[in-house]
Amino acid sequence: MADTAMSGSETTGGDDPSLAYGKETPMETAIWRLRSRGCWTDAAALLLPRAAEPEAALERAALLIERCLYTEQGWAEAEEALRAAEAVAQSDEQRGAAACERGYLAYASTLLGVRDRADEATAALGRAAALIGPSAEGRPLLDYRRGLVAQNLGDSPQAARAAYRRAHAGATAQGDSLLLSSTWRHLAGLALREGELAEARHGFAESLRIREELGYLVGTAPALTALAGTETEPEAGRLRAEAARLFRLLGGVPTWLATQLAPPTAA
Repeated sequence: MADTAMSGSETTGGDDPSLAYGKETPMETAIWRLRSRGCWTDAAALLLPRAAEPEAALERAALLIERCLYTEQGWAEAEEALRAAEAVAQSDEQRGAAACERGYLAYASTLLGVRDRADEATAALGRAAALIGPSAEGRPLLDYRRGLVAQNLGDSPQAARAAYRRAHAGATAQGDSLLLSSTWRHLAGLALREGELAEARHGFAESLRIREELGYLVGTAPALTALAGTETEPEAGRLRAEAARLFRLLGGVPTWLATQLAPPTAA
């Protein structure tokens, strides 16, 4: 299962201990902390008073779309918020970012078996690519999501790897640690698929390290589970146990992790 990523620019910055990684205001910190604990609806509600502003409307839609991918719920609310963001977008980059979210929502719907919207996902991300320049801030996230579609909907690991590498380089240049945690994980997943165990273990470990440093709790259990798949006992068991603890703490989110954490059935 592919995990999610919104661009976070979660680099360590500032001297104020009340602010989260890469956040400049108490409001940004509050939104990040709610999001990192799986409280997407509460985080989106903080943005509602600014819903007429293109950037706030887009961030609100992105939060609710991320909720869909982690909980398999809230599709109508996400669609409504995305349409609102599309309506207030003004610049090409804002329209491109909205198209990127449109593609991601369609991808999530297809991946989770809600409704097959693979063609919509591809078309929307293609529109986004035409609107978001190669050096624009939103390009690494777009490249990452095009990689997800190539890997999980198109069964094209080579195209996915190329897209993830572009996203990884862009996220590194922009200091977007949260996105880096996802590119590390998915590049590691491709390496594992090809039998490159050491490379996979390194990538999964980097992803986990970043998410723990950021305090991104909702993304930490999947990272622990992925790393466990490259380790031997007793380390693998320790990692899975910690993932299960976090999974329970967050109320069974992400929902799709439940089958991976279920104890093996007796033969």
